[in-house]
Amino acid sequence: MSAAFPRHARVRTGAEYARVFEKSRRCADPLLSLHWLAGDHPARLGMAVSRKVDTRAVGRNRIKRQLREQFRSLRPHLPGGDYVVVARPPARTASNPLLRDTFVRVLVRAGALPPTPAVGTMPAALNSPSSPSTTPEPDAG
Repeated sequence: MSAAFPRHARVRTGAEYARVFEKSRRCADPLLSLHWLAGDHPARLGMAVSRKVDTRAVGRNRIKRQLREQFRSLRPHLPGGDYVVVARPPARTASNPLLRDTFVRVLVRAGALPPTPAVGTMPAALNSPSSPSTTPEPDAG
């Protein structure tokens, strides 16, 4: 897959952003919020990272770069439509992996991605209180 992020993969005009903000499904996290407007075209990304999030352009660009890279890797798996991510001030101090993980978590919560299976040390059947015991029964005789 190309490392480019072509124009057709971006929400670009003010009218497109306004339409997404007006009609979209919203999902939020302390670091960012997601506005998703389903459509029949391939997934497109728009971002809003204001000076309230970080006064330095370097910090705002770091946030956008991390979100764009995560979107690029997930784009083939996402349903069509427009996705606009609005960063919140706590995103300024978040690490790069945390930003990417939060973006995935918000996409799952919005229903754009299937939930990831829970990771644990025991199978789900063994965690259930109604499951039969796995220890062998002593012989009766």
